[in-house]
Amino acid sequence: MKKLILVLLFPLLGFCQTVSNEFYIGDPLPDAPILSKRGKHKIGVKTLKLVNENQLDILRSSKDEDVLYDRPLTVEVWYPATLNPEDDEEVIYDQVMGNFSDPNRPLIPFQFKGRAKRDARPDSSLGASPLVIVSHGYTGSRFLFTYLTENLASKGYIVVSIGHTDSTFQDANAFNSTLLNRSLDVLFVLDEIANLNEDPSFFLKGLIDANNAALIGYSMGGYGAVNIAGGGYSEKALQFFVAASKGNSALEKRVMGNKAFHDSFDNRFKAVVAMAPWGMEYNAWDAEGLKGIKIPTLFIAGSKDDISGYEKGVKAIYDGAVNCERYLLTYINARHNIAPNPPTPEVMQEGLHIDEYLRYADSVWDQRRINNINQHFITAFLGIKLKNKVDFLPYLDANSLEKQDPWEGFLPRTSVGLEFKSNNALK
Repeated sequence: MKKLILVLLFPLLGFCQTVSNEFYIGDPLPDAPILSKRGKHKIGVKTLKLVNENQLDILRSSKDEDVLYDRPLTVEVWYPATLNPEDDEEVIYDQVMGNFSDPNRPLIPFQFKGRAKRDARPDSSLGASPLVIVSHGYTGSRFLFTYLTENLASKGYIVVSIGHTDSTFQDANAFNSTLLNRSLDVLFVLDEIANLNEDPSFFLKGLIDANNAALIGYSMGGYGAVNIAGGGYSEKALQFFVAASKGNSALEKRVMGNKAFHDSFDNRFKAVVAMAPWGMEYNAWDAEGLKGIKIPTLFIAGSKDDISGYEKGVKAIYDGAVNCERYLLTYINARHNIAPNPPTPEVMQEGLHIDEYLRYADSVWDQRRINNINQHFITAFLGIKLKNKVDFLPYLDANSLEKQDPWEGFLPRTSVGLEFKSNNALK
């Protein structure tokens, strides 16, 4: 009997050795849907420092004086790259935990790994690739979605993730700065990347198709994304913005009666992904404003979202966007955090404030599984809209998915807990 036990143990020990490779954020779980896997391209990553000159400084302006400043924005760029065989496709991302405004929760730096090569040589053989701009929430980071930014770059996109000044973990400031600047930041970055693409000294010169772009926004990033998709802010929203400025006439002059601020639509964006977009429960849009949404939009939400709301929040935006092609992916019983990376060991240490963990986790869903499902649906959506991949259409056919178990692209027993809707008549 002892010999038999030893014989059985040896194969198990050998198996353990074969699966000991480290799990990176964004890697597919065994039950990941088909389009979640990374693409064929190796990827590089690079940091850019941009400056939007002569912007309204809402934090220093007063009733009597409008103060202008050069608004800094740090962005991270992921792109298809040419790597040498000896290159290590691993990058270290720097993040912080803590609360900028709470002295009892000081900022604590930590790091996590990704699959990319810092400052790698771009792969010029692809020609001009579609552009994807990513906008985080309040508060957030340009590294909050590396599971998605790396994944999309490996599939042939140029991905630019914005670190929104006054809205990151490091520098979170008064909320009215986010209300004013969110859409403006996105449009500036779109313009700046388009301009850099023509600059002979730019490392991606000629490799970006800024006229074939998508915007992915989460929470406050989703608020900006709905606006850029054509959703004009309501009069109640503008009154809320002015109230948030505590009498600052600069914001009032900027938003009241300003059509350009009401609706920041830009037709270079061919697709929008609005993940848990904030604002509907605060009357950011009314029925007329939502009718203005023109760009095909994929909404992603948790049915128990306690920040942006669901029935009167994200779903209400989806229901009101009657003039665009639209989709709604719902994680049943999930709350607001249906977009970020999963928690790393650093944010799970004993003694930390629970918020450090809950920035990256859901109480019902495995965040890594959410990541894989997001990768799948966003890959299908952007593939159809930016690359004309008609073979991806079955993955977004809500009428067909409703009748299937499992859904197209999912393994048996793995599409449970999800709902998917679309207005198929507009396809």
